Amino acid sequence: MSKMSKISDKHSTSSEGSPFPEKEAGDLEAGPTANRSPEPSLNAEVDTDPNLVTWDGPKDPENPKNWPKGLRWKNTWTVSLFVFISPVSSSMVAPAMDDLAKSLGMHMEIEIYLSLRIFILAYAIGPVFFGPASELYGRVRLLRVSNAWYLAWNMGCGFATTKAQLFAFRFLAGIGGSAPLAIGGGAISDMWTAEERGKAMGVYTLGPLLGPVIGPIAGGFIAEYSTWRWVFWATSAAAVAVQAVGLLWLRECHPGTLLRKRRDHLAKETGNENLHTAERVETLGYKLLHAFERPVRMFTTQPIIFCMAIYMAYLFGITYLMLATFPEIWTKVYHESSGIGGLNYLSIAIGSFTGLFFNLKLVDRIYKRLKSRNNKVGKPEFRMPSLAVGSVISTIGLFWYGWSIGRTHWIMPNIGALIFTMGTISCLQGMQMYIVDSYQTYAASAMAACAVLRSLCGFGFPLFAPYMYNALGYGWGTSVLAFVTMAIGWGAPFAFWHFGPQLRAISRYAAG
Repeated sequence: MSKMSKISDKHSTSSEGSPFPEKEAGDLEAGPTANRSPEPSLNAEVDTDPNLVTWDGPKDPENPKNWPKGLRWKNTWTVSLFVFISPVSSSMVAPAMDDLAKSLGMHMEIEIYLSLRIFILAYAIGPVFFGPASELYGRVRLLRVSNAWYLAWNMGCGFATTKAQLFAFRFLAGIGGSAPLAIGGGAISDMWTAEERGKAMGVYTLGPLLGPVIGPIAGGFIAEYSTWRWVFWATSAAAVAVQAVGLLWLRECHPGTLLRKRRDHLAKETGNENLHTAERVETLGYKLLHAFERPVRMFTTQPIIFCMAIYMAYLFGITYLMLATFPEIWTKVYHESSGIGGLNYLSIAIGSFTGLFFNLKLVDRIYKRLKSRNNKVGKPEFRMPSLAVGSVISTIGLFWYGWSIGRTHWIMPNIGALIFTMGTISCLQGMQMYIVDSYQTYAASAMAACAVLRSLCGFGFPLFAPYMYNALGYGWGTSVLAFVTMAIGWGAPFAFWHFGPQLRAISRYAAG
């Protein structure tokens, strides 16, 4: 591997739609865009810099987007495993809450709620740190270290002897568990082009939806035949298995980290210490400062981010509200045991798989077809069909679910939950793809803004669920949620289809 072959094709590092304002290493999600058509740089100094280390042309095999498809899929599935294991813990303890409360002396309803949901509250804090840290230390190192942190504190929950210990351990475990949610989307963007990204993002999106479903199913039987402590120990054992898979299969895919390693290798080989990459060298403190600032700035100044974050958070809030009310519905309304009642979570799992299956079949195909009709030019708005269809399906599912509880056979609420989840995963995939396509260089900050609000809604929505359903009943209470879905989700896709290009054109951050 010669020096000249690695310090060439400077134009390949210019991002699509450059120049960007204040280009930060912490937001360089897509890395050097060697897979795109080369564009002349507006910076002549960069073009003539003999010490700039970049990709060896648009087909450099070390560029993650040029990896063999099998390797990219293996890495995608491994990242998705890390994203899956943490949400399992968020709800697995739900069927065992009565035993846990008695064991640790919890007498207030808010204490029982916190023991379950304080894990999700930590999701609003962790991504702000792990996102920029992954740009300095790489995706792989952060995923492994954060999983080990989650594993240690989650195991400690099983040994807790007081409610204060449980609250502290759950919160710290949630901090570690939030890292894959902050890093995973960037890893997908690192490896897949816009035309291929839909299927990969669908697999990634499945984890946060399936995790809270699989957890209570297993937790119900553990609570029935063992103690609440084994709920935590079982998830810790699963985290050990995920860590082993990560050690074997996970491969670094962050372009900035790979280019820094290339620079270090060439500097050692040639003795030229002046070699450098296109990224600015920054400290973690500096990156964290900007990590706090930029998501807030983007959320408050970018209509695209604001609307998508609100709707994404709302759908996550409803999903966690539904998950929180499941134990009461099946044990008190339909008088099922905790183990059998946990099996009803399968409806959400089936809905997630069904929604993912149709999206895998259609989302990239629709994007390519619309792109071909647009003179082979792709647009983020080509992701809107997924959001439009998913919003309608989600609304139908909510009405079906709410009005069938207690009035019909137990299978009917399950069908409603299935339909809602099927539509939700289509919506989430459409929104995430739209944000990544629109804010390629600044995707990390854009997704961080969405992740924080999403986690806050996941924590807060179940808090008011008992009061809402006590006042309105399951039918009208869920209908209120469905009406809001109609107001936001039915009109937004058409609004962004028509006005999205203008909003991106006036944005300082949007690509193109």
